[in-house]
Amino acid sequence: MSTFDPKELKILSDILALVLEDQPGQSATALEAIKNRARRNNMTGGALKNLFQAIAPDPSQARSATRSSRTARASTPMDEHRAQLRQMAESINKLDRDLRTARAQNETLKSQLYLTQQARAETLAQLSQVQTDARYPRLMIIFMAVGAGLLSGIAGTEVFHLFQHTVCNAADNARYLY
Repeated sequence: MSTFDPKELKILSDILALVLEDQPGQSATALEAIKNRARRNNMTGGALKNLFQAIAPDPSQARSATRSSRTARASTPMDEHRAQLRQMAESINKLDRDLRTARAQNETLKSQLYLTQQARAETLAQLSQVQTDARYPRLMIIFMAVGAGLLSGIAGTEVFHLFQHTVCNAADNARYLY
């Protein structure tokens, strides 16, 4: 089996120790932390079991190792606190990077939204222009038809008066005036 990161094993063992705590809040939180860590590392229950078997193939050696680690841990609480502080600082830095990335993505999405809104407004303006242009030829046709109707009406009236005047030979009354 491959070698395991001692730091990761220590964190996992600390979390497992919290699972066995008497306080229900700490043990529930520790269980959630184990679940989240397993999800993040794509680890199944069988893989976790294999991990424990690979770490401690002989239970008697595992017990003696935990006793010696307890004495070592008790002798160096400062180192443990420093390691926790380093982990917290790394976590804060990672969260800060994630926050900056999220803000940059947010700004990018805002600019894309603004560009999309501008494109939509331009498209609507072009659509209204096309619809308006489609109406004007109809108006031109109507005006031309009215103009042609007026001209043909005037011409028809003139033709009617021309024929009426030639058909009707009215006597010229001016000759009786002399």
